[in-house]
Amino acid sequence: MAARIQRPQVQRLLLAQLAVVALLSLLGAWFSGIPGAASASTGGLVAFLPNAFFAWRVFRYQGARYSRAIINGFYRAEAGKFGLTAALFTLVFIAVPPSNPTFFFGAYVVTLFVHWLGPWLVKQPSHT
Repeated sequence: MAARIQRPQVQRLLLAQLAVVALLSLLGAWFSGIPGAASASTGGLVAFLPNAFFAWRVFRYQGARYSRAIINGFYRAEAGKFGLTAALFTLVFIAVPPSNPTFFFGAYVVTLFVHWLGPWLVKQPSHT
């Protein structure tokens, strides 16, 4: 009987990132009003959207016969994540400059740090 490795549950990690973005937007609204909330929201979304794209691209294939597609998917997902991050930063600074850079960059960094919680949020079943 062949062992089947399940896909990691990255939805929890992505939902945690969205929750952090919402919380930071509320904090931005509390301390700085609508401009602070908008800055925190855009900063958090600049971090969240490339991560969601990466998760979508990477976990499209499963199984040993798709090993080459899985490896190529990782490379393409990482390149796409980098390009999307650069494009989103460019778009934000050209189209909608953040009124509060502290909230923008703070929300960006804190949303990225949610990945540190990944081992606790993405629970893998024990294979022993």
